[in-house]
Amino acid sequence: MSTVLLSKAEKSYITAGLKQTTPQRADGRKLTDFRTIALETGVAPLANGSARLYLGRNLNDNGGGTEILAATKLEVETISADGSTEGCEGGRIIVNVSCSPAGYPHLAQTALEDFQHDLTTILHTTLTHPTLRPKNLGILANKKSWLLHLDLLILSDAGNTLDALFLAARAALWDTKVPRTRSVEYKAPKTSVKDETGFAGANVTVQGGDMDIDEAAPSGFDTRSQVKLATDFELPDYWDEGEDLDGRDGWPVGVTLNLEPPVHFLDATPHEEAAVPLRFLLVFSFPQTAAASNKPYLQGMRTLGGGEVSLSQIKDLIEVGQKYAEELYTALNVKLKEEDVRRTQVARERFEAARR
Repeated sequence: MSTVLLSKAEKSYITAGLKQTTPQRADGRKLTDFRTIALETGVAPLANGSARLYLGRNLNDNGGGTEILAATKLEVETISADGSTEGCEGGRIIVNVSCSPAGYPHLAQTALEDFQHDLTTILHTTLTHPTLRPKNLGILANKKSWLLHLDLLILSDAGNTLDALFLAARAALWDTKVPRTRSVEYKAPKTSVKDETGFAGANVTVQGGDMDIDEAAPSGFDTRSQVKLATDFELPDYWDEGEDLDGRDGWPVGVTLNLEPPVHFLDATPHEEAAVPLRFLLVFSFPQTAAASNKPYLQGMRTLGGGEVSLSQIKDLIEVGQKYAEELYTALNVKLKEEDVRRTQVARERFEAARR
């Protein structure tokens, strides 16, 4: 869905520049150049993971560009007894994309809701695929698990929104910490001693996973003779942020190829998106397994627009898209690791300042 409308003359002017021997774009970029990408993680203190991404922002006056805020939040989910809840072993992920009305002042409310729904469908379908499900979202098998909400808010749109959404989502998931849990099991004694009131009971003590039952000491808490088994969990360290989300190196990135035959180009502005007949979205994940040898895996693809593409062209586009995705993935990983170092340094400085 393009966010601007162009006349035929404007479309012709833009496409003619793209097809020249030396392609010309309005901002002077080459066909395969991205605009400046700025990224910051840990921007929402109350979230389990968060990131803010700017694509094409003017760093001199802090204006323009595509701006996206992404955050994750974990909540405990009880698995249905009938097995209707999916992902009982590894938890579930729910993705939602929202658009700020201020970022789309020309769209009516109904059109904005449809746009949000389309974006949510693309990201949710891709990121919730079973092959990407983190293993450490499970808490108690078939009983409890973490439900991960990934919310993305588009604050401003200056084109190439889908690529920016996948980048912001990956950064927020990279930043996500899953609380460490420890299972606790309580068991009623197989035999009990009745006190003077006729109630059966015993003192049950759980220490380091071992349980001691003192049947000689009556208790009024257990008033049933039937043996029960209840399993729960606890957080061993409240101040510990937790462990990294499993498989954070493998989360996908998206690359949109804007097609104006015989050329294609990356990171289109809103006017360029409106000028081309077809856009081809390719999403590649990066499994960190020996079998995959860290090679990109085509997680999904989608055509956007009214144009057509042949099967023979699709194969070539996937090959070039994979190359662009690998480059984007490598650059993003470098930035994310730099952010980890920066935040560790900031935390250390705050700790030292508090000690003084």
